[in-house]
Amino acid sequence: MQRVLILSLVFVLIFIGGIAAGSYLALTRGVPQIEEIKSYKPASGTKIYADDDTVIGEFKEEKGIYTPLRKIPKNLLNAVIATEDARYWSHKGIDYIAIARAFLKDTISLRIKEGGSTITQQLAKLLFLAPEKTLQRKIREVILAFRLEKNLSKDEILELYLNRIYFGHGAYGIEMAAKTYFGTSIQDINLSEAALLAGIIKAPTTYSPYNNLEKAKERQYVVLKRMEDAGYISEKEIKGAYEKPLYLSSLRYGYEAPSYFFEYIRKYLEDKFGIEAVYKGGLRVYTPLNMKMQIAAIRALQSGLRDVDKRQGFRGPAAHKDIDPEEMLKENEPLPKVLMNPGDILTGIVLKVSADEAQVNARGITGKIFLSDSLWAGRLIDAKGKIIREFKNLRLTDILKTGDIIKVRIKTLQVKAPVFLLEQEPVVEGALVAMEPSTGHIKAMAGGYDFMRSEFNRAVLAKRQAGSAFKPIIYAASMDKGFNPASIIIDEPVSYPSGQLGDWQPENYDHEYWGATRLREALAYSRNIVTIRLLEKTGVGNVIEFAKNLGFQGPFPEDLTLALGSLSVSPLEMTSAFSVFANEGVRMKPLAIKYITDSGGEVIEENKPEGSEVISPQTAFLATSMLEDVVRHGTGWRAKALQVPVAGKTGTTNEYRDAWFVGYTPALSASVWVGFDDMRPLGHGETGARAASPAWVSFMKDALFALGNEDTAGETFRIPDGIITAEIDPATGLLATNKTDRMTEFFKQGTAPKTYSKQVSTGTKKEEKKNLDLD
Repeated sequence: MQRVLILSLVFVLIFIGGIAAGSYLALTRGVPQIEEIKSYKPASGTKIYADDDTVIGEFKEEKGIYTPLRKIPKNLLNAVIATEDARYWSHKGIDYIAIARAFLKDTISLRIKEGGSTITQQLAKLLFLAPEKTLQRKIREVILAFRLEKNLSKDEILELYLNRIYFGHGAYGIEMAAKTYFGTSIQDINLSEAALLAGIIKAPTTYSPYNNLEKAKERQYVVLKRMEDAGYISEKEIKGAYEKPLYLSSLRYGYEAPSYFFEYIRKYLEDKFGIEAVYKGGLRVYTPLNMKMQIAAIRALQSGLRDVDKRQGFRGPAAHKDIDPEEMLKENEPLPKVLMNPGDILTGIVLKVSADEAQVNARGITGKIFLSDSLWAGRLIDAKGKIIREFKNLRLTDILKTGDIIKVRIKTLQVKAPVFLLEQEPVVEGALVAMEPSTGHIKAMAGGYDFMRSEFNRAVLAKRQAGSAFKPIIYAASMDKGFNPASIIIDEPVSYPSGQLGDWQPENYDHEYWGATRLREALAYSRNIVTIRLLEKTGVGNVIEFAKNLGFQGPFPEDLTLALGSLSVSPLEMTSAFSVFANEGVRMKPLAIKYITDSGGEVIEENKPEGSEVISPQTAFLATSMLEDVVRHGTGWRAKALQVPVAGKTGTTNEYRDAWFVGYTPALSASVWVGFDDMRPLGHGETGARAASPAWVSFMKDALFALGNEDTAGETFRIPDGIITAEIDPATGLLATNKTDRMTEFFKQGTAPKTYSKQVSTGTKKEEKKNLDLD
């Protein structure tokens, strides 16, 4: 009997051992072995360089910017350990006390809430395991944590962890987090900043200072207190760090600024070299992108789109929250705990509102919004732009109430009385692209209002009707077919009752007709009828061929609607084509990459500027000269603010669906397009002059300053050989006499008029009567 019992016990033990062994093998299946852990190295991705050879981004499988532990400040290391794993230096990968505490909480709540994980366990999950919250995954995490602790030093584990952890807003790793939140390297952060970063790790969305400054500051204080409890800092240091203002970087203008440009070159690199080479091959890509210009492009486009969007109307608060305004006013800080500047856009909550003013709390401070600054919101619209209601005598109580969540922009930031401006996230979209005419180098690219909202790159991929921005191509083409800037075409009603166009009776924008009109004048004021008749005389086929030489890809409408810009083009095409005029007839291929090296430093691709003369220097100069008058006297008048030689053209399509401004100086060419992705109209009066040119001018002011060379920025357009001048009568385009008005005009040699005008001066000028925002 005893023998039977012993055999039974042995059998049970073997059975249990088998189950245990099988369970262990099942649980460890897929858990990396020591060799894998020791050999783990982040793949070397592709680094992207700006025109000054500074690194501006990277494509790689492992996200973030890898930073050795020796370069990470002690305050940051202490802050992370005190907050995430206080017994890190003493445990062997598992903190049994923390696990017991977490197990108790999970038991009470009857579900796994994920608690008690050490830094080693978190690293195990980050590097090798799926993120699901299951008991099986938790056991695997423990097994791997033991392996990590046994085979790696504490410093090695901490270094891997800090380079992999996510900090929100696309920032992986501590170096990228420092750049994202403070615009600096991790080596340069102070105790206050270190505590804030360490606090974000637990819940990046909740504790991001961009999302909720109050919660971020609360969490920062928790971190500082834990550092004090661990003996890392004193109570005095807590007070100093907590009260120190945070110099937050801007998400929009900082590390994410070149996102559309990055996407543009990423697709090229993947197509040419393959995904494996791009993300693991250690490539170095040197680009002509200028970061100062890029930031200027983002700022100018976003500001311009906000202005256009507000003219549509107010879509109402973003959300609503029930609050106790009196309690929030008590908690309001007299000084912000973060550096803020006029122009910054914040999310705020309405505390009180009257007819003439509203109190709003944003990022811990309370400011006022005044009715006088909010009159643009007198039209209430829905998400599609349909008018819900218009207020003749707007009161702020008509559109706001206590608890409304709104966007505000800082107007003034005085301690006692900060002033905010009512804002809203624009729905309207746009694009801006700039290039150097002499090289084709792309210097800036913004493919939309916000890459995080929409990755579609409108600067390159959007094909929208060009409208009147295409007219200069027709006028330039006519210079090769016997016309000159002084040539006269009659501006009068026309009708095309047959053929492909059917019964077509085009009109000028202002529904007026000027009679005999010089080409220079017709282009300056964007006269439709003159342009249509000029296209008819020049030949549609000739203009299409001319446009192809400039780089337009088509397809082209082979009829007279081409005069009104019925072809679809991208902003990059427009910028490139106008650059031919700026570069004296030489077309340069747009270049986003100068050269590429492999991981060993060997140049594997080089793109030197290569140009070909596609139109004569004389034709290019006459086009430029006429486009300078568009700015001096016509619809491009806003560009005069640059106070340098500048040529450009506005463009507007039917029903105001697209607005353009394309222009250039001798040093830089750029285009701006504004419109809705769903093709809805921008609204009455939203012409290229009004909707697009302000952003173009704003960008060019900063871009020309960024060139850093006054001689280049103020360079004039060179007059090539083969161009002569003559005094003409502006009324007839013929040679002037002592009885006529006179002006100087440019001509190709041999094309100046030989006949004198017989008209007697009347002393009046049509220019005095013209609306300069017509197109």
